[in-house]
Amino acid sequence: MDNKAFIEALNDIAKEKGISKDSLIEWFKAALISAYKKNIGQSNNSESQILVDIDDKTGDIKMWATKKVVEVVEDPFKEISLEEAKKINALYSVDELIQVKINVKPEEFGRVAAQTAKQVMTQKIREAEHGNIIEEYNEKEHEIVTAIVQRVEPGKGVYVELGNTVGIMSENEMVNGEVYKSGDRLKVYVLGIRRNGKDPEVMVSRKHPNLIKRLFELEVDEIRSGVVQIKSIAREAGSRTKIAVYSTNPNEVNAIGSCVGPGGQRVERIVSEINDEKIDIIEWDPDPLVYVSKALSPARVIFAYINEAEKSTKVIVPDNQLSLAIGKDGQNVRLAAILTGWKIDIKSESQHEEDARRAEESEENEFESLGLIDEESDEIQ
Repeated sequence: MDNKAFIEALNDIAKEKGISKDSLIEWFKAALISAYKKNIGQSNNSESQILVDIDDKTGDIKMWATKKVVEVVEDPFKEISLEEAKKINALYSVDELIQVKINVKPEEFGRVAAQTAKQVMTQKIREAEHGNIIEEYNEKEHEIVTAIVQRVEPGKGVYVELGNTVGIMSENEMVNGEVYKSGDRLKVYVLGIRRNGKDPEVMVSRKHPNLIKRLFELEVDEIRSGVVQIKSIAREAGSRTKIAVYSTNPNEVNAIGSCVGPGGQRVERIVSEINDEKIDIIEWDPDPLVYVSKALSPARVIFAYINEAEKSTKVIVPDNQLSLAIGKDGQNVRLAAILTGWKIDIKSESQHEEDARRAEESEENEFESLGLIDEESDEIQ
């Protein structure tokens, strides 16, 4: 390879790998030094000082060895005789350290030396790529990105292409019921970087509740502007999600309407992205009783009680809506509890009335046992 082709190759590598040309040149200098030492039979840890200069325009390479001027040379790689030194500069004297030009050309290095240079460059480029990946995905942590499925490995998870690197979605972060096929494009949530040996791995998820949050942020202008806020999310991935939203300007902007979008377009796009997972959009309220009642939607709450100390609520619903409020396998009330952060005990209206009647009878029985009720007058004595 001539000098011009060498510089062009460096430019191509810099562009392809996202590495500065200056860094590549510095690494190539280090590779040449390692190769030269290998070529002359010295270890890379030897004390011999080698200097390299590479013209970043022409590709011209110059090398020098730092040598000590001595009367009698014992180590030709570290020393130069006074006689030879004076041929370079008549002013040199014994014990001086001088720079002696090396005339060996890189292409003249032996196979082992050339392999050493290649290994040094490869390692440096790999380290730089890893550094770029770590920096990029540290910034993208807790965000969503578009991924392309590469392959599925049972027991390990799904490997996805993320531009210049590969992401891994473990089985714990996969959604039950979703089928992943090679070539599928999907949105994933970036959990972070994991070091596995020398290579960094980008861990991603389709199961995390914040995937839903980020999808709403992408679709809803009012959320991005801050007028509508996402207060809480509860999700059972692949089945159902509840999301609580709030408008900072309710007179002009309806929080639920903004998230649903004209004709339901916004929420439909999100539902489509998560394979028709059901989404309940709830209006957040600072009053916990109102908030809990709304969180149990689509069930209608008649009234509710609150226990601040235990952060629990007791909710009464119509008889015909008890199963709706609880949900299949308790899902609706479970998600409502996660969404609000309050324990929720649900009773039907008839159950509540029955409990009240029994409590009243129990109280009357207590009075009877104490002899406080006249059986004829029913008056307390």
